[in-house]
Amino acid sequence: MPHEARRAEALTLEDIRLAAGRLKGRLHHTPFEQSATFSRLSGRDVWLKCENMQRTGSFKIRGALNKILSLTEEERARGVIAASAGNHAQGVALGASLIGVPATIVMPKGAPLAKVEATRDYGAQVILHGDFYDEAYEHAQELRRRTGAVFIHAFDDPQVIAGQGTLGLEILEQMRPIGAFDGIVLPIGGGGLAGGLALAVKSLHPEMRIVGVQAESAPAMALSKKLHTHTVVACKATIADGIAVSCPGNLTFSLIEQLVDEIITVNDESIAKTMTLLLERSKLVVEGSGVIGLAALLEERVGRRGERWAALLSGGNIDISAIARIIEHGLVESGRRWEFRTTLPDRPGALQSLLAEVARGGANIITVIHDRLRPGLSLSQAEVIVALETRDQEHIGQLRAQLAERGFGVTDV
Repeated sequence: MPHEARRAEALTLEDIRLAAGRLKGRLHHTPFEQSATFSRLSGRDVWLKCENMQRTGSFKIRGALNKILSLTEEERARGVIAASAGNHAQGVALGASLIGVPATIVMPKGAPLAKVEATRDYGAQVILHGDFYDEAYEHAQELRRRTGAVFIHAFDDPQVIAGQGTLGLEILEQMRPIGAFDGIVLPIGGGGLAGGLALAVKSLHPEMRIVGVQAESAPAMALSKKLHTHTVVACKATIADGIAVSCPGNLTFSLIEQLVDEIITVNDESIAKTMTLLLERSKLVVEGSGVIGLAALLEERVGRRGERWAALLSGGNIDISAIARIIEHGLVESGRRWEFRTTLPDRPGALQSLLAEVARGGANIITVIHDRLRPGLSLSQAEVIVALETRDQEHIGQLRAQLAERGFGVTDV
């Protein structure tokens, strides 16, 4: 058995309890609330653990701060270093600042400006290096060797895993007065959160199911568990970028292999739709990687109807410039927006007839583009692109059928 696997198996509930003691009074006790909306939509009794309201906007501060608090005085004096494009960076930066430890964070050049500035504001020295995380990671390792700073891994470290496991203890404490739960669904990237939480929960309630969720574009841990071996994948672009990890942790895979009951994947359309629903119905800002467990519940991929499930909203650090694009994507996926094109006779009243038919169908017009000059049109034709506000996919189907009945041939844009 590899050395890393033995270390993971040596991690115990007592390590997580010690971490909880270290962190007590330093972090927020985040809300745990029932959602009538998501319970109705999923057919399950859904409770939301709002770790997006944690300090730094993510659970990552738990593991980072526990690691820093576990260092010796000599190690603290050498400072800490990490590589991250977002939440781990902010967790290490604030954790180090709280203890008075110098911190250096290496971030890819393309990291969102808001996350770079937040990391600096928490007191860390930020170095931008490389175009991708792997390049930032290698540079951080080079700096570690040169300076002697302690490297804080985002997930593959026993003290980081134990810190994330405190979230499991906190959820169990909040569940106690409510009654029995069937399971917890949560995101999985490198596996620090899932491994630590599963260890805490399964140690005390072995009957409770733990289901992890990954993006279809980055399924490394899902494939690793399915194949029962550590598997590396090439990640594709996903809005759940916080869990887009191509190489699962050695320590974390050992825990997840033993303790996580199932790992499933969902697509970006489902993630965007769930982000939009959380904003609209619950007034919660949650990033793509943070909503992915709830997305799986809404797809009815987790548990059975009537069961009680906790969905972990793991973080809320979304770049403000991306929110509008993601909302629009989510609205389209849920049938709240429909954009179509059609060709009309280029004569007076033709456009008016089309728009009158749309109004009769109960849709609200957002934009209309009328183009008489597009290449391929005859002199007697005009192309019209219409964007509508609609109720749902059923409403779009009704509109499509109504327009076809009136002789308007439409295609989705």
